[in-house]
Amino acid sequence: MADISPEMLKALRDESWRTELRGQMKAKDRASIERIKMPEENPEIRNKSYVEVNKGITPEMAMSEARRCLDCIDPTCMNGCPVGVNIPKFLKYVEAGDFLGAARTIKETNSFPAICGRVCPQESQCEAKCMYPVKMKKDSISIGNLERFVADYEMQSGQTYIPEIKENKNIKVAVVGSGPAGLAVAGDLAKMGYKVTVFEALHEFGGVLKYGIPEFRLPNNIIDHEIATLRKMGVKFVKNFIVGKTASFDDLRNEGYKAFFVGSGAGLPKFMNIPGENYVGIMSANEYLTRINLMGANKPDYDTPVVFGKSVAVIGGGNTAMDSVRTAKRLGADRAMIIYRRSFDEMPARKEEIKHAMEEGVEFMNLTNPVRYIANEKGQVKKIVLQKMELGEPDSSGRRSPVPVAGSEYEIDIDLAVVAIGVSPNPLIPQSLSELETTRWQTIKVDDETMQSNISGIFAGGDIVRGGATVILAMGDGRKAAKGIDEYLSKPGK
Repeated sequence: MADISPEMLKALRDESWRTELRGQMKAKDRASIERIKMPEENPEIRNKSYVEVNKGITPEMAMSEARRCLDCIDPTCMNGCPVGVNIPKFLKYVEAGDFLGAARTIKETNSFPAICGRVCPQESQCEAKCMYPVKMKKDSISIGNLERFVADYEMQSGQTYIPEIKENKNIKVAVVGSGPAGLAVAGDLAKMGYKVTVFEALHEFGGVLKYGIPEFRLPNNIIDHEIATLRKMGVKFVKNFIVGKTASFDDLRNEGYKAFFVGSGAGLPKFMNIPGENYVGIMSANEYLTRINLMGANKPDYDTPVVFGKSVAVIGGGNTAMDSVRTAKRLGADRAMIIYRRSFDEMPARKEEIKHAMEEGVEFMNLTNPVRYIANEKGQVKKIVLQKMELGEPDSSGRRSPVPVAGSEYEIDIDLAVVAIGVSPNPLIPQSLSELETTRWQTIKVDDETMQSNISGIFAGGDIVRGGATVILAMGDGRKAAKGIDEYLSKPGK
């Protein structure tokens, strides 16, 4: 705890912190402090193991970074947070050295700060709205690293804050899927006093947090800790249970469930539909990462099959592509390549993930696109045929469209290709509810405010609605749906 009087600490807890603490340090002095740099594991060590890349910051580093906050009258950083964390308030707790107070502040609106602090794209959300880059052309406050720090501090302290649970309403709600949207809605509904059960199709809980994100970015113990907190709040978890197959929605209604939230994700991979894509040694990033992250294919005592390629081509430029290529490097690839049809400027992956991949020896082949694969006599991929691209006019998303360069085809040797060009929504729920309205992309249509579908009592959020989004946006959907479900169940007759 920093040198702060009991009176000032009380003011913090009474939410009069803005008045009490403003002026304790001049804005120009705060602005003169350099942004902290997250310590990282040596690339030559981490690219051969699953050690977490970002090593975390010290209390002293955290307090120094928090002092940079200018305590803006209009905290625009909050406008960039999909779940509305009171960022200035939690930063003031950090500045004061009250890290548990900071954790509680974040958990008022974000139940999973240890997860979000690691995988959310703060640089394009809250940090992008910070006054430093917006008005002063300086580095933003490192909000994500501070969020991670206080969450880890709380976890390691053994004093995990369990939110207050309102009086038991004795009303059952079913959550389909234990990914970020499902976990968020479960937590908020539990706080409201509902009896929540989360049904997960796989054999472990966490959804895309477990099967899609490698442990060098998000350790499993972090996810397990957050799920344990939900259990302490009364949330029940059932695994190996496929809603729509193991039991229908009508079956669950007969068991007393009054409302449903569908957060079944977007697990259907997309492919390019180019010649040779069905050869052995070509798989989706979804399958590749699931076999490794969730089914232990990288561990010698597991017999989950996966190709350990020595020359690996990963197609795509998003975070999933970075996760896949960095995983290939850790599994012993001599040459691990990103093949992306646009330039670095258009690459959708987080800048940090691109930086880490480059440090770890990943080769980037930008403005390049696969056109076909070549196999050996056994049907195993041995070459990929590539074509150089150039940027033309912007497409519907505003990015410049890639245009093939005539006569630029060439071949390279590979023994594994991982396709990471996006996913489509899981089709099981729409198939099991014929009256459910979906879009032409097969995402579930919902009310933007309540997240309710056209079927009364069935709500949805996350990738099954968005078709692919960030963890924090999925969590935002879950929080919005919890409010919608509460309003729905509070109506007379429900």
